[in-house]
Amino acid sequence: MYYSLMDTRLYMFKQFTVREISVAAGLSALSIITQLIHIGYQSPQWGMWVDIVAVSWFIAYFLFGLQLSLLVSLVGAVMITIFAPETWLGAGMKWIASVPILFSFGLMAFMMRKTFHQYRNILFLSVPLLCGILVRCLLVVPLNYYVAIPLWTGMTTALAIKTIPWFIIVLFNVVQGLLDVTLAWIIVYKFKLNRFIKK
Repeated sequence: MYYSLMDTRLYMFKQFTVREISVAAGLSALSIITQLIHIGYQSPQWGMWVDIVAVSWFIAYFLFGLQLSLLVSLVGAVMITIFAPETWLGAGMKWIASVPILFSFGLMAFMMRKTFHQYRNILFLSVPLLCGILVRCLLVVPLNYYVAIPLWTGMTTALAIKTIPWFIIVLFNVVQGLLDVTLAWIIVYKFKLNRFIKK
């Protein structure tokens, strides 16, 4: 059991290979492209987006695990702010909202003394995904009211709370979280993207 636990820790904090870094760079670039093109749906009433910017971040997790997915997400968010400066707030909020789900996957794998490869079985996704989405919602609701909406629209926090109901923010984030993970899982395991990655 001790060996298994140490093996999991070493796997999570291993050094990246050239191939992994190359794929990570490609996935980071993909998130930037999807932001610049902004593929998705924007609510005409609330102005909130459901998009595919973070899908590549979760693809990175299913291919390589937590450490590389965090790198891909961070590089993607930073580069979005460089190439599209007007979206720095959105990129930051996207990163903050996505990280709890990534950490939830990593924590569950660590607690079960497994690697991220266990998520080939979609049933293993349910508990960490629900936990991650719950933490995501607990973070983004106050952050939207006290930071994002006031900075983006000029509304006061009190006006933002009256104008945009909390359950709308929760709904968009639940849909976004489910979309990110589901699309990434389908691309990696159903379309067999993982066959190109040496285990």
